[in-house]
Amino acid sequence: MKIKVGTFNLFQFVEPPYSWYTKKERFSQEQWLEKITWIKSQILKMDCDIIGFQEVFSKDALESLVKELGFNYFETVDVAKLTKKTYISTTVAIASKFPIVKTQRVKVNIPTFKKHNFVGHYGFARVPIKATIMLPNQTELVVYVAHLKSNRLNEFEYVFKEEHDLTHKKESVAKALKGTTSTSLHQRLCEASSLFFNMKRVKNKPIILLCDLNDKEFSLSIDALTNNNYHDEESEEGYLLHDASYQYTKPIHNPHPEQKELKRKFTSYFLAKGNVLDYIFISNHFEKNNEEKIAKVTDYTVFDEHLQEHTKMHILKSDHAQVVCELSFG
Repeated sequence: MKIKVGTFNLFQFVEPPYSWYTKKERFSQEQWLEKITWIKSQILKMDCDIIGFQEVFSKDALESLVKELGFNYFETVDVAKLTKKTYISTTVAIASKFPIVKTQRVKVNIPTFKKHNFVGHYGFARVPIKATIMLPNQTELVVYVAHLKSNRLNEFEYVFKEEHDLTHKKESVAKALKGTTSTSLHQRLCEASSLFFNMKRVKNKPIILLCDLNDKEFSLSIDALTNNNYHDEESEEGYLLHDASYQYTKPIHNPHPEQKELKRKFTSYFLAKGNVLDYIFISNHFEKNNEEKIAKVTDYTVFDEHLQEHTKMHILKSDHAQVVCELSFG
């Protein structure tokens, strides 16, 4: 049995006559038709069984859209806040072709906010979803959908590389967290930590996280989300989650003798600079080196063609790439 899971930031999914954040920001009926037509075609290309969505304002419209495409199960755990006809907050959603047997809001982990000396409201920017899905082989799969705090103010945030270890990253970021120059990163670390502790309580069930992390590859946010040692330096448990991208290597047929290693595709661009912001994380149940794994990653695809068009019309599509992971059981 094979299943495909995906993550899709819809980019201001707001059905007219409603607007987002300001009265002027809204789609005409013609623009809305163009946007949802593209979204439908993209979902068909993704060919997924389960999709996590971000930037969902008009949830009823999204539910109708995905059910037209064969996703009989759709859930949200929050409602986007509406002032008159303008949305001032957004939510996440999950669509599945398999039964969603249980859905929960992910609650913040108060101790981790305190441990990070966070000042302000203890809460998620967008409440994550925790959904238990029954697969055809009777496996209960726990799927989280998240959209962590974004860096709206373009605050200073560190950029790390693969060679930077956890100690270096924590020491570097600690300096910024003492001031007010990285408040978004501060909250994102608390959100990632809250997700970590929620997932750590899931026993004997495989986990998948579909997310717009709003942070770069090798960021400290990923350690807070996946690495036991981030929370306990003495821990010998290793990683709770793994980036699915590294669980699969795309075969190269007839490689050129000077063929360079394939670079990871970016999922978002800002001022022409690309970053990986959208991820699929998997638990040890799918880890390629685990002899007792129940399934393995057999494909990982980033749908970024629309981002290569260099157009200002991404609002009618999405400003993020879509990410799809295939898992093969048995």
